[in-house]
Amino acid sequence: MLLDSAAGIIAREGVAELSLEQVGQEAGVSKSLVYKHFNSTLDLMKELLDRELKNLRRRQIAAADRANTIEELVQNTTHVYLSYIEERGLIIERLQAEPRVSELHDPTDFGRGGAVDYLADILARHYGMPLDLARAATDVSFGLPSAAGHYLLTHNMPREELEDLTVSMILGSITKFHSDYLVRRQKLERPVSTSKHKEH
Repeated sequence: MLLDSAAGIIAREGVAELSLEQVGQEAGVSKSLVYKHFNSTLDLMKELLDRELKNLRRRQIAAADRANTIEELVQNTTHVYLSYIEERGLIIERLQAEPRVSELHDPTDFGRGGAVDYLADILARHYGMPLDLARAATDVSFGLPSAAGHYLLTHNMPREELEDLTVSMILGSITKFHSDYLVRRQKLERPVSTSKHKEH
């Protein structure tokens, strides 16, 4: 309840206006009760950011689990990400703009290692590529939804259109990686010679 109240204040008025007293008033509880849970506004903001990013990551993993194809995987996770940023992105962005609140740089950083490993394993098995390359490709592609989320918050572009664009870019990069990069690095298979050629 206190975190929800803080989120509402930050969305309306910004981080600078946040105080534990105001959070208590918004939530309809005493100041002492707020202090029982949080020592400072900094602690409260860190807890709020942690909650927001955990919720986002949980939704993305659930969306990935519902996918039956690579296209659905990319569409589902991108849709969840951009929908969440459209709904809660202003709160996340304002919290992350405060250097003391977060050491994270963007929402995709939170729990990134586990998510990258999960998705890279799917890509590696689906495309028959080495896991280390699938992990690198997945990790790099995480930057696209983050950039799209920032664009969504700062430009007047419909989310659905930006979502389609982002999905196309991610799928295009995966397809290109599989068909081009891996093929170019594939070892040449030379015919086995039974006799050595003699030079004349």
